[in-house]
Amino acid sequence: MELQLVNEWVKSAEGCFAAGDMASMRACGRQMLEESPGNPVAMALIAEASVYMQDFQEAESWLEKMDQAVDKGSSQGWKLDNGNLRILFAKALYYGAQYELSLAMEAYEKLFAQYEQTVRRGLSGSFRFTTNNQNWQGEARQMVARAYSFYADTCLLAGETEKAAKGAFAVSNMVQDEMTAASYFSKGLFISNYREAGSQALVQKHRQYGAMFPKQVGFPHDVRIRRSVHAIRVGYISPDFRLHAAAYFFSALLKSGNHTDFTVYGYSTGREDHITQRFKKMADYWRNVHGRSPQEIAKLIHDDRIDILVDLSGHSQNNCLPVMACRPAPVQISGIGYINTTGLPMVDYFLTDEICMPSVYDKGGFSETPLRLPHCHLCYQPETMREIKSVGHNAPAMERGYVTFGSFNSFAKVTDEMLVQWRNILQAVPNSKLVIKCKICSVPSGQEIVRQRFKRLGGNPDVLELRPFSPDYLTQYGDIDIVLDTAPYNGGLTTCDALYMGVPVIALRGKSHGSRYGASILTAAGVPELIAENLREYTGKAVQLAKNGMLLNRLHRELPEQVRNSRLMDGKGYMQELEESYRQIWGLYCQQG
Repeated sequence: MELQLVNEWVKSAEGCFAAGDMASMRACGRQMLEESPGNPVAMALIAEASVYMQDFQEAESWLEKMDQAVDKGSSQGWKLDNGNLRILFAKALYYGAQYELSLAMEAYEKLFAQYEQTVRRGLSGSFRFTTNNQNWQGEARQMVARAYSFYADTCLLAGETEKAAKGAFAVSNMVQDEMTAASYFSKGLFISNYREAGSQALVQKHRQYGAMFPKQVGFPHDVRIRRSVHAIRVGYISPDFRLHAAAYFFSALLKSGNHTDFTVYGYSTGREDHITQRFKKMADYWRNVHGRSPQEIAKLIHDDRIDILVDLSGHSQNNCLPVMACRPAPVQISGIGYINTTGLPMVDYFLTDEICMPSVYDKGGFSETPLRLPHCHLCYQPETMREIKSVGHNAPAMERGYVTFGSFNSFAKVTDEMLVQWRNILQAVPNSKLVIKCKICSVPSGQEIVRQRFKRLGGNPDVLELRPFSPDYLTQYGDIDIVLDTAPYNGGLTTCDALYMGVPVIALRGKSHGSRYGASILTAAGVPELIAENLREYTGKAVQLAKNGMLLNRLHRELPEQVRNSRLMDGKGYMQELEESYRQIWGLYCQQG
């Protein structure tokens, strides 16, 4: 009877969660506690719902009572059995919400081990799946899938990218809804680039994603009709036409092209803000399609008779690949928002350049045909996004007497191999220090993770200055002498921002598309001498520049104007190259049939 009661109330609580009614979820736990006094599962439900409601004091109180109830039950020989999962989940959820990252990851991992053990027992017959237990299994699966989702986010913040990717892929395997499964698989792919970019294993995973979208009925595209002379209709689709990192590279696409030979459409699938209003004025036509299904968006694109559809999101969050899978346009491209292949057969081309993917290379596992620009495939346009203007200035070391290195990239991009190079650089430059500014440094447990990792690799944590993420990060480049880029996942916007603010960036040129972003940006900015071809050269260039005060100061004084006048920010030149590529691929399409 006790087990049946638990199952019924847990099922009700899960239903409330699915409906977004956390107050009723908490009420389920309280009602269950009235019928089963001292039941720790009921207390776990109350604590869980309290966390969702951000009532952390209430959650902590019930977690303490829950622990006492568990201890009492154990002393009386009471086996919680499957209730252990809900208890572990409540603890992990609370730790995660409090940004106790290590404690949260540990609790989640105990939960997953317990769940796998219980399922194995069920499959082996040592634990009979009665009707009630089958109900429990369904509710437990929902909860564990949710736990893997939170676990992935926690691990990513902590820089544990392999674990984060594993968590996202686990959710994909556990959920029944096909679109949700594809979304979490996509998230796992995105995270995997932090360590596996360019690996054959990751290529195969991208192909798995492509197979998640069986060939759809699609829309008719009559080549004969399309051959008629007309302004080529180009549609740009993204969830990030707003204050977002990728949007720094969107302005030229919308406003700097030839609006006589091309008609530009913008399809905004995400939430909109004041930046969106600026983008709206740049396009010839604007469609706010936030909240619509992929099929509805695809029909609108087809009805607009878009010739070339350009996806700007790839596998980033809330991406548009399900729309691309419907093939609403006869020619489809992906690029800018993602550093790797989509794996989607319905995407024909991938936007890149001669540095990120040289012509002498093969496709590198990309399912798309490379659409190579002769110069950088990114055009940095910060003025649309913010008001701040950069000016030349002396390097901070001129006044301080010591060099300050910096990294403003996500710590998820920082591999142990890269930390070792940073350690070597700091040891070779007397009195130098390293500023690490990112989200992980916004919480004490995150700062401790950074310090311990650096210490484990032989570094001195005392030379690190850990700064939290903040909106004024641009002004803080004024404290940095030299930025150290990450590898194999290079910085994109962070590198452009640093150069724009007058700070030189040392970048390592890798072998995969995403590990050559830094080289492409630095070449376009006119400072290819800052590109390293191997780890030894990376360390050597950083040390040499740090010890050459005259060169370092000259770069700080001249870089802002140089970058503004460079290919990196030349919207007209960029669009001339891109539109010539559009003409070529459109011509190829029209030659068919």
